[in-house]
Amino acid sequence: MKRIDLRSDTVTKPSQGMRAALAAAEVGDDVFGDDPTVNRLQEQVAALTGMEAGLFVPSGTQGNLCALLSHCARGDEYLVGMTAHTYKYEGGGGAIFGGIVPQPLDNAPDGTLDLELVARAIKPDDHHFAVTRLLCLEDSFHGKVLPLDYLRRAAELTQARGLKLHLDGARAWNSAVARGAPLVEVTRFFDSVSLCLSKGLGAPAGSVLCGNREFIECAHRWRKVAGGGMRQAGILAAAGLFALEHNVARLADDHANARALAAGLVDLAGIKVEPPHTNMVFVHVGREHGAELPRFLRSRGIVVLPGETLRLVTHLDVDAADVPFVVDAFRDYFRSLKAA
Repeated sequence: MKRIDLRSDTVTKPSQGMRAALAAAEVGDDVFGDDPTVNRLQEQVAALTGMEAGLFVPSGTQGNLCALLSHCARGDEYLVGMTAHTYKYEGGGGAIFGGIVPQPLDNAPDGTLDLELVARAIKPDDHHFAVTRLLCLEDSFHGKVLPLDYLRRAAELTQARGLKLHLDGARAWNSAVARGAPLVEVTRFFDSVSLCLSKGLGAPAGSVLCGNREFIECAHRWRKVAGGGMRQAGILAAAGLFALEHNVARLADDHANARALAAGLVDLAGIKVEPPHTNMVFVHVGREHGAELPRFLRSRGIVVLPGETLRLVTHLDVDAADVPFVVDAFRDYFRSLKAA
């Protein structure tokens, strides 16, 4: 039985072509700046974002952490969504390592932050308050693509108020493909961006943090402090270069599979399906099915994370032929309830 893993787009296995690229990678000592493959990856991603420089880091979490530490000093504040990855899912790293104060704000259903609330949350110049330095946004946000006009207005606000603007772009490649626009159409609004290679692009590890040269020089130091110097990292960087060449345009296939999956599930009684923007289908199944349905699916070789809302993530190891199999398994589960 084939295993269909819909938990995340981080579960992909390197293809044979990617494995060959890893094996053939030219390497050096990246801590000394001598790894040619890492340097090529950093330059290529920086060019795609329209920024001056890039920094290869082991993970998106470390990329965001280095960004926070580079933009903010101890006691400074950053504004962020209540359910954003940089606030909720990264262990409070900015506060732990940098003494940086998060000011979380409620995300709208589409992933945006109300910019009027953002403006009111910026602290006045008063010793009673932390100094607001940074606004963090995320695109895509839980699979949703943020409007370009919203990003433009966020950039105008931060520039007018003297803040920096950082993008957690773990899945910004998905957003760019969904828009049918180059990545720079998103990143041009930001002072810095962290881009994952190990999610939709299928690399085994790694992200690239981009910004101007002064920012990247500061982030480079914080990467070392955070333990991110990886020596002959060109082996991993080669996977990133392979992914950029082979796996960006094909994200459209993941999006098409997500739409097909949603269309197949939408008529099932007792659940609610959110139309996907990219490669994530959110299926609200309620408490009564949140544990039993995933167990049933696992018996069919389909792996999902349990919960009242199931997040089904398509990726390069899920092909179009898998979609009707998953839909049929959902239907069989609900048929079994009726039969009982």
